[in-house]
Amino acid sequence: MGMNIGQAAGATGVSAKMIRHYESLGLLPPARRTDAGYRLYVERDVNMLRFIRHARDLGFSLEQIRELLDLWQDRRRSSRQVKALAQAHIAELDAKLAELQSMRATLAHLVHCCHGDDRPDCPIIDTLEATGAVREAGPAPHTARAMGRPTRPDASRARVRTSAR
Repeated sequence: MGMNIGQAAGATGVSAKMIRHYESLGLLPPARRTDAGYRLYVERDVNMLRFIRHARDLGFSLEQIRELLDLWQDRRRSSRQVKALAQAHIAELDAKLAELQSMRATLAHLVHCCHGDDRPDCPIIDTLEATGAVREAGPAPHTARAMGRPTRPDASRARVRTSAR
């Protein structure tokens, strides 16, 4: 006996919509069907859904989850493969974290430089306006730093410094 999609969703914390999506992507094998055409999920399916949910909670991409599922089901696999995939994901997370920290630092600086009074002068707006022109020519300064690229002098930063005085 199996569970219907609603019961499987409740047991795994994965919505019925996502269960159907994972099936359509081939992450989850097609569910067995009742005579009336309703999906039936067995314990193995529920375990796979829990695995997928935990992997998503850790930020793994769908392609990485596909690899992890293959490794999970291959009892002859080496843990080296799993560790390498997890280490690569950590490196991706570190890069995203560095980019977020850079964006936060830039925004904190702009907020610090803004007087926040009744005057129309605003270094935040000035920088956003100037950054739009720079972005067309290449990555924003925080993006370039996060990718290990040298940054170009930015006229908006000079304007911010001037406005802060």
